[in-house]
Amino acid sequence: MKKSAWVLVLLVFIGLLAGAMVARWLDDVPGLDFLTRSFKIDWSPSADLLVLNYTIHIGLDISLLSIIGAIAAIWAYRRM
Repeated sequence: MKKSAWVLVLLVFIGLLAGAMVARWLDDVPGLDFLTRSFKIDWSPSADLLVLNYTIHIGLDISLLSIIGAIAAIWAYRRM
């Protein structure tokens, strides 16, 4: 079976999403706050070129469980 980069991107996205969902579900558990604490990364490039203006906002909210989910997705891709 030929591996595709799009499958890897999709699996990593699903792994990040699954990790974020587990982090949200475990948010109320007091002993697991180091796993559920998230870090926000924002990037907002914008320009005004007299004829064209644009603003792009990209935000990422990463927790340790999200990273674990992405690593599990990469591991699953390598096992395919």
